[in-house]
Amino acid sequence: MVKIISTPNCGNSPKMEFIKQFNIDFAEGNISYLTDRVTDDIIWQIIGDKIIVGKTNFVKAMEEMKSIKVSELTITQVLSHGKVGAAHGIITLDNGEQYGFSDFYDFHGAKAIKIKKITSYSIKCNDNKSV
Repeated sequence: MVKIISTPNCGNSPKMEFIKQFNIDFAEGNISYLTDRVTDDIIWQIIGDKIIVGKTNFVKAMEEMKSIKVSELTITQVLSHGKVGAAHGIITLDNGEQYGFSDFYDFHGAKAIKIKKITSYSIKCNDNKSV
C-alpha cells in the first residue's frame, strides 16, 4: 500500500479534493478511477517525453505504468481556480528512487467533474533526497 503524505488544505474546495484523490489513485495504479475522471478526448502531455491523446491511449499508458510500484506519495500543494488546477510533490518508488512532479489540470467545466488536459513535469531527484 502507498504511504500518503499530504499538506492539509482548508477543506472547502471540492476541486482540490478531486485533484488530491486523482494523484493518490495515480500513485496506487487505480486505472478505473482515473479513466472515469477524464474526458474521452483527454490530452496528457508529459513534458520532454510524449503526448497521449484520447481515453483509449490514456488507459494504455496507465497499463504500461502499472509495473512501476510507488511506496510513498507526498503531495506538497494543490491549487485550483476556475477550470484549472495543479498539484506538486514527490513520488518515491519501491526501489528508493524519488521523482519531483508538477501536474497541471484543465477541467471540462468549473465543477471539476472531468479532466480534459493534463500537463505533467517530472524530474528524478539526486541521490534519493527530497527537494
